Amino acid sequence: MISFLIFLATYLIMECITWCTHKFVMHGFLWYLHADHHQPKYAHIFERNDLFFVIFAIPSILLFYFGASAGFDYRFFIGLGIFAYGLSYFIVHDIFIHQRFKLFKNTKNKYLIALRKGHKVHHKHLGKEYGECFGMLFVPFKYFKI
Repeated sequence: MISFLIFLATYLIMECITWCTHKFVMHGFLWYLHADHHQPKYAHIFERNDLFFVIFAIPSILLFYFGASAGFDYRFFIGLGIFAYGLSYFIVHDIFIHQRFKLFKNTKNKYLIALRKGHKVHHKHLGKEYGECFGMLFVPFKYFKI
């Protein structure tokens, strides 16, 4: 039970970490890696922004390794929470919102529609300033209004 709670807490905390990283790092000193993501059309299949997947994967992999080596202690479940959030991020952000793979195009789900609206508002700014909606799973209530 404690392992599941560690996993769940890590998954939920990752939304806060993602928000802070997106606002202060991606739209801050590492803007040069994130800038191509804010362009209307992508020139290639991959973008420099995809390096953030690698950056977030490193602690997850290390926590998996050291947690498994120690008999699947708490570190393993923290790594699992980071991995699960990363997988969710990929599915929601890259597949559902940005349609990098043409899946899940039509939805009537109010939460998913609000998620798309919030992200569209985030991307209306092509520069690193004046952004809003930096998270992934939490959607401000104003985007639920139709």
